[in-house]
Amino acid sequence: MKILIAGDYCPTGRTDEFLKNENYSSLFNGYQKITESVDYAVVNLECPLTTATQKINKTGPCLKSENKNALKALKHAGFDLLTLANNHIQDYGEQGVLDTIKQVKNENFDIVGAGSDTVSAAIPFIKNINGANIGFINIAENEFCAAESSFAGANTFNLIENSRAIIELKKKVDKIILIYHGGREHYQLPTPDQKKRLRYFIDLGVDAIVAHHTHCFSGYEYYNNKPIVYSLGNFVFDYKKKYQKGQWTEGISVILSLEDEFKIDQIIPHFQGRIEDSTLRLMEGKDKERVLNKIAELNKIIADDLKFSESWNEYLKTQENFYLASLYVKNLYLRALFMKGFLPISLLKSKHSKLMLNLVRCESHHEIMKNILEREIK
Repeated sequence: MKILIAGDYCPTGRTDEFLKNENYSSLFNGYQKITESVDYAVVNLECPLTTATQKINKTGPCLKSENKNALKALKHAGFDLLTLANNHIQDYGEQGVLDTIKQVKNENFDIVGAGSDTVSAAIPFIKNINGANIGFINIAENEFCAAESSFAGANTFNLIENSRAIIELKKKVDKIILIYHGGREHYQLPTPDQKKRLRYFIDLGVDAIVAHHTHCFSGYEYYNNKPIVYSLGNFVFDYKKKYQKGQWTEGISVILSLEDEFKIDQIIPHFQGRIEDSTLRLMEGKDKERVLNKIAELNKIIADDLKFSESWNEYLKTQENFYLASLYVKNLYLRALFMKGFLPISLLKSKHSKLMLNLVRCESHHEIMKNILEREIK
């Protein structure tokens, strides 16, 4: 058995022109030959497919596609299962989620990760592949996308509920694959908590985990002889010009093979969203070798607790201006001066930091602060 998993598909930007002209072959440039070689193919649909116009109140961009050919392109590329648990699925409210689910089902795709409420969003998908029942669970971190008791959205991270779902699914299937949408954007390693979290899901009974969301590829590890791929990066996601270079434009797909346990059979690097060529193009030669060598470097850091901790602490230094300014400064323009370093961040450091630490770290304070902010936004 071979199962292919790809990253974020967002049919916006220059991709829209290929869809309008039904020029799918030029968009994927032979990628379908890879999906034809496997038994099942999975990709993340990174935005709602809807004509809804009401955006939700959130940080970051609200994305959507109104192109009726967005799913036909994925059919052409050979995908079977669409994962919907991600931070953009609810960008155009409940209607956007429901419209997307309807369209996906009408095109006869399998679906997992979103629903009309928390119960339906959390339902795993079970597929018999070559005589084995494979269960798929799809989870997104909590970022303006969560389904509620009577509101459509994504299946989001909740340690207790996610754990129960894994334990119950384990009784019904031969193997479980968890598709996880989370991590720190543009950072090529998992966060320490993400690493612990995904390893814990393996302890509970998951047999393979593949993650995306960070807009860059990451490394992988085998934990208890089971693979965890920490990020695939973008699959097809044309966006702002400032992102159409570097890590944004380089993604990977992974093929898992199954005998007794899942193994990483292949890693398939590709370009996409470049200034000179927005289409997906499989890497060859030195480009492919460079990406595979980088993944090997990341793997060594993930496997070495000391190097992993050092890398995280170095990254935190680069984020200090952004986070402290976001926490402390109300004025938008003044905040930008701190973030860009025109004003020294030391001006924001005070005894107030101790209070903020307690509010964020203490579970009860964290819950109260989060609920108050949620009420204010709503």
